[in-house]
Amino acid sequence: MIEISASAQQYLKELLEKQEEEGVAIRVFVAQPGTPHAETCIAYCRPGEEQEGDIAVEYDGFRAWFEGRSEQYLLDAVVDYQEDQMGGQLTIKAPNARIPNVSEDSPLEDRINYILYNEINPGLAAHGGMVTLVELTDNNEAVLQFGGGCQGCAAVDITLKNSVEATLLERLPELTGVLDQTDHTFTENAYYS
Repeated sequence: MIEISASAQQYLKELLEKQEEEGVAIRVFVAQPGTPHAETCIAYCRPGEEQEGDIAVEYDGFRAWFEGRSEQYLLDAVVDYQEDQMGGQLTIKAPNARIPNVSEDSPLEDRINYILYNEINPGLAAHGGMVTLVELTDNNEAVLQFGGGCQGCAAVDITLKNSVEATLLERLPELTGVLDQTDHTFTENAYYS
């Protein structure tokens, strides 16, 4: 899944040994996977902070938890540590983090992001706009936020209903609705006033 170099393992082990609490591990995950905004993250993981579906891997002197949902995006990822004049730098290279590697078995949130970033946003970009997924409710409603030229645009209701909502509901039948969380009173960058 992911390669952690010997120097990175030593660096992480030393960091974890400095923690006051016993049993602190690291947790590796990809935030906003499969989108242009994807970020591969390493964070401290205190006992009990691991999440359902996380995959535990034991290294020499420490444990790493890998977010199960991020597993496909961490393929071929490499964590390395290089010493330099400033002390050193931990680097993470995850070539598959931003690649839209989405299938019918992917979580609904990932499939929504794939459609937004690869099908809907390129069209909205012509007007300087974009739309992002804020959250997926327990009822499978997608809560969206418009930005750029779409925020405060006079045509946003048409865009939401005829383009975004229609596309998402047609392509993702398990989605029950689409909600707009955008504050459209801010019209400074609106494409249509």
